[in-house]
Amino acid sequence: MSGEMTAQDIIARFDLAPLEGEGGYFRRTWFRPSNDPASRPEASCILYLITPDSFSALHRLHHDEMFHFYLGAPCVTTMITSEGHLREVVLGPDLSAGMQVQHLVPGGTWQATRLREGGRWALLGTTMSPGFHASGFELAHADDLKHLDQGARAAITPLLATP
Repeated sequence: MSGEMTAQDIIARFDLAPLEGEGGYFRRTWFRPSNDPASRPEASCILYLITPDSFSALHRLHHDEMFHFYLGAPCVTTMITSEGHLREVVLGPDLSAGMQVQHLVPGGTWQATRLREGGRWALLGTTMSPGFHASGFELAHADDLKHLDQGARAAITPLLATP
């Protein structure tokens, strides 16, 4: 493959699939099963691709999630703190501009990740321990934002999943 890779090139190269509900494209690359087959894995990792049209919609997980930036355009992870304040972290390659290559989102934190304006795609990874299990995932709805002030609600509402 010559020239700059496209989102479709990345999707094909890593065999990524659409992530229903949350958005983006993903593939689980590793997990450590629990000794109890009925419980969540001990740990898990995924590759995750976002594009201008498919971002990580506002959601929360019961457990911590570590983000890793690999390739592409910078992206912004927006979080709602327990006090109801918005916090943003830029994941990307420009360390001199304060971008991060890893970032921990604490369990129970509302979070969403989108490309910065003008970006074409970003390839990320996430690691969780204990591992991801659907029972520990919750998509946000407008009612979940009622406690935020009007400015914060306006800023975060575009990051809700579309029905």
